[in-house]
Amino acid sequence: MEEKNSFSKGEKRQKKPELLIPANSLEVLKVAVLYGADAVYIGGEHYGLRAKAKNFSAEEMREGIEFAHSLGKKVYVTANITAHNRDLVGVKEYFGELSALSPDALIISDPGVFEIARETVPEIEIHISTQANNVNYRTCLFWKKMGAKRVVTARELSLTEIAEIRTYIPDDLELETFVHGAMCISYSGRCLLSNYFTGRDANLGACTHPCRWKYYLMEETRPGEYLPVFENDRGTYIFNSRDLCMIEYIPELIGAGIDSFKVEGRMKNALYVAAMARTYRKAIDDYFVSEECYKENLSWYQREIGKCTYRQYTTGFFFGKPGTDAQIYDNSVYVKDYAYLGIIYEVGENGGRMEQRNKFSVGDTVEIMKPSGENLTARVLAIRDGEGNLMGSCPHPKQEIFVQFDREIEVFDLVRQCREP
Repeated sequence: MEEKNSFSKGEKRQKKPELLIPANSLEVLKVAVLYGADAVYIGGEHYGLRAKAKNFSAEEMREGIEFAHSLGKKVYVTANITAHNRDLVGVKEYFGELSALSPDALIISDPGVFEIARETVPEIEIHISTQANNVNYRTCLFWKKMGAKRVVTARELSLTEIAEIRTYIPDDLELETFVHGAMCISYSGRCLLSNYFTGRDANLGACTHPCRWKYYLMEETRPGEYLPVFENDRGTYIFNSRDLCMIEYIPELIGAGIDSFKVEGRMKNALYVAAMARTYRKAIDDYFVSEECYKENLSWYQREIGKCTYRQYTTGFFFGKPGTDAQIYDNSVYVKDYAYLGIIYEVGENGGRMEQRNKFSVGDTVEIMKPSGENLTARVLAIRDGEGNLMGSCPHPKQEIFVQFDREIEVFDLVRQCREP
């Protein structure tokens, strides 16, 4: 057995972890950085595992990286497909293009793609994606020997297993772990169902999320007779996992020696990103003030997390193998108590300029979310269109509008509205 390093299992490793937040557009990247992320992970137009996300053009990536770097934050670019022969030449060309943009790291799972990156852009750090199924310390040591700077642990690991891995790897090999977001029914997200049913390969970024579908069973000699498939009498969504949420266990995550807390969600909107970044940022910072400070504010973290779109929460594998309570059997519907209305882009005499994302009206009560952590309850006094004409409401998606509130607003404030019955 390898010799352990100086950090022994059970000992608290009091290094403040990085907070790593997803972004699917330049706007969302800026929100993530301003609302508390230490680093942001994004996808380019090729070779990432979110082909349906908006993703970044080269120019958007350049601007996003420059914006983050100007504030002392980092940007990681995903290139974590399972590559086929036809992809390899393009991967090399793509990495050459990325070199000029100076991202802080590439997130890779495929050994062939890893080798191309080492040959093409040796100056850029490589982080090993969770898609590589990293579940033991020997795997981590292997990637360290190959030149990786960081390994993203598989979602199937418990906190005890992660802490043990930490004891067997050198301090300069970083561990990154998902602490929040969607879970996949297939091993570490390597799903075959999507390709089988639709021809869209999850391992090339085109997953159709068949794990959320409702299934029936048909007996061979009775075509057309559909029998419901269920694990109990509550429903038939047998693959429909709850979302991961570890906001209540920040001390345990830090104690396990995790270097980077990763939030899933490169398909999510700015409201989700702002709320996750701001809430986990405050939770981490409060804990490093004192554990008592963290505990005192726990109900605030829980309320803020609950204001996002989510699919009920679970702690996943962190405290052992999940049981039946980690699944949702009766539906695949998200909880959506708050609607995202828009971001304030600039403030002028007609109020705040926004691109409307959901309908709201003059006289409505809304909540203004600030990067500082403050939430202001506000009333909508007036809405104007792009030409300055007064409107009673804004029914057209993505319409540019100007909104006056009875509270003071600033650029990059985010506006949301409670839609609870």
